[in-house]
Amino acid sequence: MRAGIVGITNIGKTTIFNALTSSEAESTNYSFSTIKPNNAVVDVPDYRVDEIFAHVTSAKKVYNHLEIMDIAGLVKGASRGEGLGNKFLSDIKLVDAILHVVRCFDDENVIHVDKTINPARDIENVETELIIKDLETVENRISKNEKLLKSKNKEATDIHPLYEKLYAKMSELEHPRTLKLTDQELENIKDMNLLTVKPVIFVCNISENELLEGKDSDYTKAVKEYAEKTGCGVVKICGKVEAELSLLGAEEKAEFLKDYGLDHPGLDLLIRETYNLLGLGTYLTEGEIEVKAWNIRQGMTAPQAAGVIHTDFEKKFIKAEVISYKDFVECNFDRNIAKSKGKARLEGKEYIVQDGDVIIFRFGK
Repeated sequence: MRAGIVGITNIGKTTIFNALTSSEAESTNYSFSTIKPNNAVVDVPDYRVDEIFAHVTSAKKVYNHLEIMDIAGLVKGASRGEGLGNKFLSDIKLVDAILHVVRCFDDENVIHVDKTINPARDIENVETELIIKDLETVENRISKNEKLLKSKNKEATDIHPLYEKLYAKMSELEHPRTLKLTDQELENIKDMNLLTVKPVIFVCNISENELLEGKDSDYTKAVKEYAEKTGCGVVKICGKVEAELSLLGAEEKAEFLKDYGLDHPGLDLLIRETYNLLGLGTYLTEGEIEVKAWNIRQGMTAPQAAGVIHTDFEKKFIKAEVISYKDFVECNFDRNIAKSKGKARLEGKEYIVQDGDVIIFRFGK
């Protein structure tokens, strides 16, 4: 799964990307320092993996992974090709979720493309460009569909009202999220890969002072208000501090976090929230070779979850021995104790795997 870091140009996207990925993509105080998208794979922090590894005999621990893409900054008029508009919008097509970075700090040494700091305006500028680009996609689809309507194609007849509903909303430059599309409607338009229906987290890039004070600035409040109104997620981090943190060793990092009154880097929360936004869950396996977290879609059955390890495992699935993470902790991370207390369950093909399940699969030949 892939998440894309987007936003207007020159607001700290690449700084945050570098901190997320411990990489060295170019970050400058001018527009369009990112031209080609930067890509990296990051670990998804999971305290359960850490705790299990600390209490069992295992050679290594392996986290889930998430791909992050840093996409070129957007300017007003991107949908008409302004700046790197066409490149920006085509790159967003490649991602499953959007991390929309919003500048929420004052710094006269960091140029803002619109000269002033206004988070709501910046968000609306980006979203308007996405709407205009999607309107073009919907118009093209309607044109093709109308040809099928002439031949009384049933599928075209059934889907056309949905296309028209999208067109009516977008032509007024209103975001389609206000339509509150059903899961079935979203499935019906999935092949169009619309930018505006991708899930979004707003990332407030805040000042060091705001981080230290622990109170939201007016800029951050504006983003949170917008996020609440639109049903999007919101996370606030200080890109400058996170960039410094990413360069430190474990002991130095712990001391640095303590100085700021933090338990974990803000980026850990951002990664976890992105993971949840994508509708992903985790089950765990443990043994002498490794303690490992496995990506699953929420709602996966036990055989489907086994298939994440190897496709043959889904076909040959018999049973799953399941212990919840909570029960595993209470049983001192000992599967035999869990069995003796009746906390280890044998589940069949219909079982829906829960986030945090610790599982051993049983297979046939």
